[in-house]
Amino acid sequence: MSTHRLTPDIWLAVGLQALQEQGPRALAAEPLARRLNTTKGSFYWHFPDVPAFQAALLDMWCREAEAALLTARQKAAPADRKLRDFCDSLLSDPNEQSMRLWAGSDAGVATRLRALDAERLEHVTELLRELGLGNRGFALALLGTIVGLPLTQGTDPAQRLHAVETMIDTVLALT
Repeated sequence: MSTHRLTPDIWLAVGLQALQEQGPRALAAEPLARRLNTTKGSFYWHFPDVPAFQAALLDMWCREAEAALLTARQKAAPADRKLRDFCDSLLSDPNEQSMRLWAGSDAGVATRLRALDAERLEHVTELLRELGLGNRGFALALLGTIVGLPLTQGTDPAQRLHAVETMIDTVLALT
């Protein structure tokens, strides 16, 4: 058994890793305890039940995603640089696709992700508007590309990043 003191943050970090590797079914006390080589009792010491753990995990990720969005909005850079950096950060977040897959089976996760996506869409729309493209459809197409690319089999992260850069170049060529 584990000899180090576990904290809620450790459980949440292990939960994110389990979600990435095995999907939402891994977000239960027993499989998480096995990952940490400890007992389920340790899990329940920190969280009253699995739904509370899952809510804490979702809250943590949403706070991080919202903080990243706020940082992107406040960044002092030309709009095209801000757009590229923001899109790259979304594409490189290892938890983004895991959360989207979880949202497919959990209405609460889907609701939170929809709200976050609406904020992200507004940010990209604002950046494109600054660059002279007022059509919200361009922002939606760009975000859709970012969300869908990781689901494309046979591509590696570098290929996906290149594809997003190509999409951004194409959109910006319209300005």
